[in-house]
Amino acid sequence: MTLSDTTGERSDGGTSPLLEMQGITKRFAGVTALDEVNLMVRRGEIHAICGENGAGKSTLMKVLSGIYPVGSYEGEIVFDGQPGDFKDIRSSERRGIGIIHQELALVPVLSIAENIFLGNEHASAGVISWHETMTDAARLLARVGLAESPRTRIADIGVGKQQLVEIAKALSKKVKLLILDEPTAALNDEDSRHLLDLIVELRDQGLTCIIISHKLNEVTRVADNITILRDGHTIETLAVDDNLTEEHIIRGMVGRDMTDRFPDRTDHPIGDVTFAIEDWTVYHPLDQQRKVVDGVSLNVRRGEVVGLAGLMGAGRTELAMSVFGRSYGKWAGGKIFKDGKEIRTRTVPEAISHRIAYATEDRKHYGLNLMDDIARSVTLASLPKVSRASVINEHEETVVAERFRKDMHIKATSVRATTGNLSGGNQQKVVLSKWIYADPDVLILDEPTRGIDVGAKYEIYTIINSLAAQGKAVIVISSELPELIGLCDRIYTLNEGQLTGEVAREDAKQETLMRYMMKGRS
Repeated sequence: MTLSDTTGERSDGGTSPLLEMQGITKRFAGVTALDEVNLMVRRGEIHAICGENGAGKSTLMKVLSGIYPVGSYEGEIVFDGQPGDFKDIRSSERRGIGIIHQELALVPVLSIAENIFLGNEHASAGVISWHETMTDAARLLARVGLAESPRTRIADIGVGKQQLVEIAKALSKKVKLLILDEPTAALNDEDSRHLLDLIVELRDQGLTCIIISHKLNEVTRVADNITILRDGHTIETLAVDDNLTEEHIIRGMVGRDMTDRFPDRTDHPIGDVTFAIEDWTVYHPLDQQRKVVDGVSLNVRRGEVVGLAGLMGAGRTELAMSVFGRSYGKWAGGKIFKDGKEIRTRTVPEAISHRIAYATEDRKHYGLNLMDDIARSVTLASLPKVSRASVINEHEETVVAERFRKDMHIKATSVRATTGNLSGGNQQKVVLSKWIYADPDVLILDEPTRGIDVGAKYEIYTIINSLAAQGKAVIVISSELPELIGLCDRIYTLNEGQLTGEVAREDAKQETLMRYMMKGRS
């Protein structure tokens, strides 16, 4: 039996396979990440790969793209009718496979054109033809719908436009198969729609795409077929049609029915205001004529989960970081109160001393040292708890981390596993463990479920609810309005650095929030 026999047919009858991966098995130090995985992708289709964090999705794509070279795994790859024995990523690129990772591989100080052709320069005898470079870059930018000059620096454009540059870069290499790993994870709704429309347009032009995504509404909108992985195994391949439900996909991903996306909020008393910000104003770190936070006032009660909603650039993260030790921008005024008394949070240690914690939206760069192990990462913000006379008690540190590993369901062989080798959802649980161990009264969570699957999201929602039940004040920043509506007791909205609305849980609807989020300056 061939792989084509074991995977589903497209609803339109399908075309010949461009890619077949059969019996792929990949092991790391005794841990089996992929176990006899099969995948078949037809020419000219969008094929989605779904699964929980740690299911093996990214590992499978690294095998396909040559990051894990032939010989380091078992099984066979056939691409475009020929064996896919890729020894490195360049050999897969030469065959027409392009991969865009969740962490974009662009050089901020170089121009768009330089990034598109980096390593693939238009050059003769070592001399670059800038006219040819700029002309071809402009043509590729037009193809992806990006109206920017090829001379614009990457640092001067947003994440959504950077994603389009990455696609233009892949198209410059004449790819036959484009792999996108969580392409909309860091994008707002408008940029996400534009990117998805572009992927569909490229599909219609004959390009084959693989998308790894946790956003099931986006997957079912654009994909022709979906392959579900769970615990390193292929579960099933499904044709996307009117009969396919998100519940069916979720059941395949997590191995159980999830009747509710959000856990029930247990009834617990919401107390008095414990944390308040008054007239908080911050200027941009490089442009001190531009306010990024403009006179914001808000409060949080004990046992309450409060959301911050806003479009990209609204000032949510800037507000959170500036409150937490003035970690962003130039502070220009405002007060912070805790339990009715004014406090100062001029530095991160000072904020922590007042039992305020901030879990960043960028766990890989600011939330974790990816070379540290789980144990050190969990205790890092509270080292005095596990040390005597500035000497860390590693046994005590291990005991603490092991408790969090079990309680938070962190999937790892031991607490001495390196955090850089964990899946995104498990990394997020380590970040949360670090701040929970610090025992804060106020916990600010910035995009706590970005880039993680529905099963891990549910676990994190449960953790947030349990913190609120303990009387903690929790602030959640999220770009997903359904998440805020399902999780929060109240939601504040921001636009252009200003507070534009406050909505109670019972009145929270996406349309209402969006109206406030787009409200102009007063």
